Amino acid sequence: MRALIQRVSQAAVHVDDERVGGIDHGILALIGVEAGDDTARADRLLQKLLNYRIFADDDGRMNCSLKQVDGGLLLVSQFTLVASTTKGLRPSFSSAASPEHGRAIYDHLVTAAKATWTNVATGRFGANMQVSLTNDGPVTFLLET
Repeated sequence: MRALIQRVSQAAVHVDDERVGGIDHGILALIGVEAGDDTARADRLLQKLLNYRIFADDDGRMNCSLKQVDGGLLLVSQFTLVASTTKGLRPSFSSAASPEHGRAIYDHLVTAAKATWTNVATGRFGANMQVSLTNDGPVTFLLET
């Protein structure tokens, strides 16, 4: 499972000109699910998302987590994140989860996040989404479980 996370001062997701999710200060997490991923990996990823220290402390160092700064978490499914780009000029999606499996694992992640954290927003699985954000820093990391 992969999550491309960005520390943001704001982020939003639109589908067909309708805002379906958004946060202010927090983390935008683009989520990619691979064929072998399971709910245990999703749970580990959630713990990383909530506790990864990418926010500044009083000294300006990245020592604070999303929990510590009471930030928002915007989860957006993005199967292209698990593409293999090592060969040729076209990405390969052979390691990506099937749409059904990807939705099940993503839905588990969302449900667990909402049960654990109060400020969670999402995109819409499988939809053509427009994601806007203001990357704070910029700060971007690729998390894998």
